Amino acid sequence: MADHSIELSTSDLREVTGFAVACARPALAIFERDRPTDRRPRVALEVAQAFAEGAGRTKSIRDGAWAAQRAAQDARAAHRLAAYEAARAALAAASAPFLHPLPKATQVKHILGAAAHAARAFELHVGDDAGAEHIAHACGLASAVVVDVLQRYPSAPSGGGRPGELIRLLDTALR
Repeated sequence: MADHSIELSTSDLREVTGFAVACARPALAIFERDRPTDRRPRVALEVAQAFAEGAGRTKSIRDGAWAAQRAAQDARAAHRLAAYEAARAALAAASAPFLHPLPKATQVKHILGAAAHAARAFELHVGDDAGAEHIAHACGLASAVVVDVLQRYPSAPSGGGRPGELIRLLDTALR
């Protein structure tokens, strides 16, 4: 059976991206406290926010996402796991504009990954309660449009370690 495309408008993508940026932004402080001269995650959030506010879906967003990925790898190599997860949150937010209209559970990560990685950053930095609080906060940030887009996809996939668990927790809460 062939997969059918999910209908996604540019407005839908902007709304999902704005949500992802709002979820990732609080964790940026964790990254910047640990790596104050590394602006890559901040830039990734800035270009994603610009898209959410009406700018084009340009190469600069992909470049920002790749830069945030490299920042995450650098933080992980330095054994700075909270900073790693915070940079992953920025990466996920910058990936949100590229949500694919494919009915695959893995696409849910483009919608909820920023919130999950930010929550994991808070867990590692402050404790498990801070992660749960961030997931609850993310639920409050999700507009009706974000929930509608999420419901067009299958439920979040299994796996993915603790961030994957947090994605599934948020997915269940929003559905």
